[in-house]
Amino acid sequence: MRPVLLLALLALAACAPEIPNSAAGVGFEDYESYETEALGQGEAGPQISNERPGGARASAPSLNNPGISDEQDFEAVSERQTIESDAARLERLRAEYQVIQPSALPERSGADGPNIVAYALETTHPVGQQVYRRSGRQPTREDLLIRCAAYVSNDAAQRAFLEAGGPQRDRQGLDPDGDGYACFWDPTPFRAARR
Repeated sequence: MRPVLLLALLALAACAPEIPNSAAGVGFEDYESYETEALGQGEAGPQISNERPGGARASAPSLNNPGISDEQDFEAVSERQTIESDAARLERLRAEYQVIQPSALPERSGADGPNIVAYALETTHPVGQQVYRRSGRQPTREDLLIRCAAYVSNDAAQRAFLEAGGPQRDRQGLDPDGDGYACFWDPTPFRAARR
């Protein structure tokens, strides 16, 4: 089978048209002839017109722009700064330097509903492994998609599932496989962040 494929590829390659030399330019032998013929610059250099529509003349652009930093220009900086002024600036910055000591993180009150991060860290089984029994008619995949679409995200579905008695009970039919994870919620990213 492979020799046939190789022969087919060689046959296709033989039929490919020749690629033109793009280094030759677009109808010009070299860049100088391009400048002379296409741009009309010749020996005198580029011809720039200051004419604007309506006969108004444009002013020449200014090369002195005070908004552009000259910090990379050694001569400009050496006119303003000296070794002594640099030393004084470093001393001033060292005097202003403050070390902020870390403080303890506040404790979660737990009053704002179930914590899905804590739940993810408490569990160890993978998605899809049945841990909890589910009885009654199991929803189809289409039913599950419709039920899960009622939530903004999988995290919101998991939070609602835990608030309604999950993972032991599944009153809303969000966890038909009994793995303790509603809809398509996955605890793996939370577990990976702990490492």
